[in-house]
Amino acid sequence: MIRVNVFVTNVSAERFWDTQKPMPPTKINTNLSLVAMEKKKEDFLEVPFVITISYNPSIAQISLKGRASVRGDKSEISKIYEDYKGKKPPPPVVVQSISNVVFVESVLISRTLNIPPPIPLPKIPTKKPLEKKSTKLDYSA
Repeated sequence: MIRVNVFVTNVSAERFWDTQKPMPPTKINTNLSLVAMEKKKEDFLEVPFVITISYNPSIAQISLKGRASVRGDKSEISKIYEDYKGKKPPPPVVVQSISNVVFVESVLISRTLNIPPPIPLPKIPTKKPLEKKSTKLDYSA
């Protein structure tokens, strides 16, 4: 079983948009990069990462750096490391673990900067108003 612990080691965030101006419609781009994969022990890998969140128009930018500690059986760790050396993508559990931590942190940072969060908010479907049925009775013959 693979266990992943994620540690954020550096946080950088800046709001560029004037606080007095209304927030425009914004497109948010996120880029998560797993910088490397370092085998520390037979059952332990370290995965440094960087995530950059940019807004278009340029209202703000958030950057987080850190390291994920990946532990597991020797065979699992060896396979992950060999796949990495063979240019194969990392296992989803590693990417998902890192993503979960950095997105929660970036949402908190976006709240502090009063900018849109870097995750899509759920869309609430708009209902069409119900047509009122006429309460008048028609007695015409």
